[in-house]
Amino acid sequence: LDFEQYVQAYYFKRVLNEADKRLAKMTGGRFVLLRREGGSDLRSQSGLEIDVLDNYTGKARSVKSLSGGESFKASLALALGLSDVVQSGAGGVCIETMFIDEGFGSLDSESRRQAVATLEDLAAGNRLVGIISHVSELKEQIDRQIVVKKGFTGSSVKVTV
Repeated sequence: LDFEQYVQAYYFKRVLNEADKRLAKMTGGRFVLLRREGGSDLRSQSGLEIDVLDNYTGKARSVKSLSGGESFKASLALALGLSDVVQSGAGGVCIETMFIDEGFGSLDSESRRQAVATLEDLAAGNRLVGIISHVSELKEQIDRQIVVKKGFTGSSVKVTV
């Protein structure tokens, strides 16, 4: 293991630890992200692949086996975990804005509620969270909105604060 791989593994572990905190909240503790110990084949570099421990079955499996909604939650948790690690070790760098483009369409209503609750927690912590989505149910869950409607003569914008 060379120095570069050691540093990558160190930060990757920190990102996974922070992501797990977010994922636990979004999945009711069902999933835990794990760093895969060996590569998928002898040609791959090991150490940066992810598995998921499913606490319902007690078994680890590839993240590739997650459903669309589960995959969205894991991706969101990883993005937030990376943001947490960057902010904690970047000498005062604060990531104040996050945009999420789509992804909510793959979630059932309970999963969508959990994901929105996580994003509301971020917004309560003085972060601006923008969601770009075509899912109409989100309109009921989000108070402040910028709605863009396409028309024959151009687009119109409605801002609700």
